[in-house]
Amino acid sequence: MSARRRRGPSWRLLWILPAGLSLLAGLDAALLLLGVPAPVSAARLPDVHGMLMVLGFVGTLIALERATALAKWYGFIAPGLLGLGGIALLADPVPLVAAKVLLVAGTAAFTLIYIPLWRRQYDAPLLVQLLGAGLGCAGSVIWLTQATMDHVLPWLIGFVVLTIAAERVELARITMGPNAGNRLLVHAWTITIALVIGVIFPDAGAILLGLALLAMVAWLIVHDIARRTIRAKGAARYMAACILSGYVWLAVAGVALLFGYPDAQPAYDAIVHAVFLGYTISMIMAHATTILPAVLHIDLPYRAAFWVPAAVLQLSLIVRLWIGDGLAQPIGWQVGGVLGVIALLLFVVTAVTSAILGPPKKNEKRRDAAPARVAASHPVSSRVPTTSRPAADTPEGQE
Repeated sequence: MSARRRRGPSWRLLWILPAGLSLLAGLDAALLLLGVPAPVSAARLPDVHGMLMVLGFVGTLIALERATALAKWYGFIAPGLLGLGGIALLADPVPLVAAKVLLVAGTAAFTLIYIPLWRRQYDAPLLVQLLGAGLGCAGSVIWLTQATMDHVLPWLIGFVVLTIAAERVELARITMGPNAGNRLLVHAWTITIALVIGVIFPDAGAILLGLALLAMVAWLIVHDIARRTIRAKGAARYMAACILSGYVWLAVAGVALLFGYPDAQPAYDAIVHAVFLGYTISMIMAHATTILPAVLHIDLPYRAAFWVPAAVLQLSLIVRLWIGDGLAQPIGWQVGGVLGVIALLLFVVTAVTSAILGPPKKNEKRRDAAPARVAASHPVSSRVPTTSRPAADTPEGQE
């Protein structure tokens, strides 16, 4: 047993707790928005559902992973502020403006993390991540000045899309070629330009954003190693299936944007959930068994049970977007939404159970072991060494 494993979970587990709380509160808010019974009915939960999920949950996770790569104490300010902002959002006694300010500060601190990372390694995918973080910060600033999310979500879409796409390119340098980073940077600037145009000309910006997303998705699907590992077994196939599913849902959002600015509820709902559930959560499900061990020093072995929440998530999106949004059947919208909540809760339960049970037996491990080449499809294990030395259990990476 390694020394790291004997030390037990990392102190960074503290930063996961507010992210998990934001996730649970966001799911509760989703049930309230669907008009179905929910465990908690706090007054402003439905109004902050989007920010709880995108910045409180996803943003904190990504910022924590980047802070781990930086391995400096000040890097953890960003996930700390984002997590605290998520808690403030769900606490009714805290003024909403105070929660918004915390999120602005958190996204600004997250953007600043990339400056020392850039000095450590001059890399095009890192620039794309910096641009994505800047878009997330812009979205939080816009939300500070207004009450609704209509003009905020496009910037949050840019944040998650560019961040995850840059991670994928970092991992597939061998298959994508040496110029892959520069090509992604072109896609990233096209998406950013579309967002800026959309501020003045909403329909034109939406159409351009749809075209940019489709172009980037087509390029990623062609070059991503997941196209090869989908033919493997066990963990490799599971990860590839989640990754390719994420690309499909991002393409769905791109097609929907070609019809112009989504001012009608069905189109808006379809785009938002295709990106933030179909694309983002599918990618999180794909990489969780690598992210958590690398960041938290907690074993999270792959088990076949992980297929269940992944399959329920895809089913929920089909029901919600096709029957609910496409065919305008409210029952489809509700059933699909509830299934999405169930999928996320199932994934959390599966992950916690797998971590508690520990590594599977040797014969099961041999059956589910991924080929050596699948290491290239893991974002944290491959990325942390490229931007920093392996972090230990202290902020400076020292014993």
